[in-house]
Order: sequence, then structure tokens, then C-alpha cells
Amino acid sequence: MLQTRELLDSVTTASPLSNEVLARAVDVLADCEQAATACAAGMLSAKDPDELRAAISQDQDCADITAVTRRVLTRGSSHDPALLTAQVEACLIACRRTNELCGQHAQHHEHCRICSGAAGKAADACREILVAVRS
Repeated sequence: MLQTRELLDSVTTASPLSNEVLARAVDVLADCEQAATACAAGMLSAKDPDELRAAISQDQDCADITAVTRRVLTRGSSHDPALLTAQVEACLIACRRTNELCGQHAQHHEHCRICSGAAGKAADACREILVAVRS
């Protein structure tokens, strides 16, 4: 597996974010994407998937949005702060909602506990990026 910080340090970009902030966010978003994907699959195989429909859908949205956000951040070349801000804000919303919904099922499903934690960390990373972009 690549070392994200080392990779970002090897690329010259015009990003408003430090490579340290970018690398941490990229890694945390990758973890969230993986956890949300696995959690959705786990809920689909549960005895009561209809009761978990909202959380399954939210996990799938979160996985897709974190993947796109991770790719945008990895490029580190966004010359449009408004676009970068909008993408990261969408990711923050998706991660926050996944954190909340999976948190409601965490006592009954281990994958929901893991996913909720990963989504919470990803939401924190999004907040850190937004602070850096806006300053």
C-alpha cells in the first residue's frame, strides 16, 4: 500500500492544503469508504434488511461520496475553492449521516459500530479541510 504523505510530497501541486492535512484526510476517507461499503453489504445479508433500508442506502451514498472526495483531494489541484468546499461539505453531510444511522444499529451489528466510527473520523477530517480552505 502506498504511503499517502510520501506520494503527495512527491507531487507538486497548487493546493491550498498542506500535504499533512491532505494525506490524513485521504487515508481517513479511504477507511470510511471501505467501512461503509462493507457495512452496507453486512446489512443486506442481515435477517431484517428491510428495517435497515435507510442505513444501507446511506452507507452506499457515503461510500461513493467519500471515494469521489478522496480522488479530488488526492489530485490536490483544485483551483476553484468554491468547488472544493462544496465537495467536502457534501462529504461531511454524508459522513455525519452515516455516523448517526449506523450508530443507531451499533449495539446489534458490529459492522455498524465500525462504520459509525470510521464515518465520524471522516467527518472530522472534512471539518479540518473546510477550516483550512476557508482560512
